Amino acid sequence: MSLALDRGLTLLEHLAAHPDGLPLALMAAELDMPLSACHRLLGDLQRRGYVRQARKQGDYVLTTKVVSLGLGYLSNTGIVDIAEPIVERLAQKSGELARLSIVDDDHLTWVAKSQGARQVGLRYDPDMGAEARLSCTSSGHAWLLTLSDERALELVSRQGFGLPKDYGPRAPTTVKELLDILHTARMRGYATIDEVFAPGMAAMAAPVLRRKEAIGVLSIAGPRTRLTQARMLELAPVLLDAAAELGPISNASSLFGRPPLGKG
Repeated sequence: MSLALDRGLTLLEHLAAHPDGLPLALMAAELDMPLSACHRLLGDLQRRGYVRQARKQGDYVLTTKVVSLGLGYLSNTGIVDIAEPIVERLAQKSGELARLSIVDDDHLTWVAKSQGARQVGLRYDPDMGAEARLSCTSSGHAWLLTLSDERALELVSRQGFGLPKDYGPRAPTTVKELLDILHTARMRGYATIDEVFAPGMAAMAAPVLRRKEAIGVLSIAGPRTRLTQARMLELAPVLLDAAAELGPISNASSLFGRPPLGKG
């Protein structure tokens, strides 16, 4: 990859984590990039419509062009049409946030969601398009439980455990803690977390399998005051049935149908 392309993509990824925008000098410093190179690349991205300045000489922010590319891609793959009724039904039956994430090589990304019919109380609704933290999300655990311990640890090691302060008080911080969680999840066939990804929040997730390989994950998430261990036990058959339903029909989507790298 050329240096300019690498730096340009790095700038886009960095701005994606700062929706309020960042000043030029701060970006250059945080990314250890020469100020002149950073300014030149931002100018190129601005001319192509991917970046704008909040005001003249102000902070740089991403435009919706990046989002439109991703949404257009997902629409063309057919995944939204395939998954929408299943995700919506899961949300209605649980009354909580239902989400679909897809496995793409070594990454797990949330691509669709539906909020349950509750009109009052807390709502848990994180942004779509984010890559799931494998070590401390129910979606990540649901994917990892389908892999060997060695492969699971390889993926987590590559991504990192993250900073404990950024997640829930029960987030695993060691290999042993994570493996204990995964071993328990394998026996159930689905993953559950309680104040692992975020304080006060709980979630459960099941892998979407095709030919015994995980191609995605369905999850339910909500406040732990509602999504208790007992409630998750009640919802487990509903979640597993939804995952089992999505697996066989996923062939209709080119995104689900793409084989992992290195496989025919």
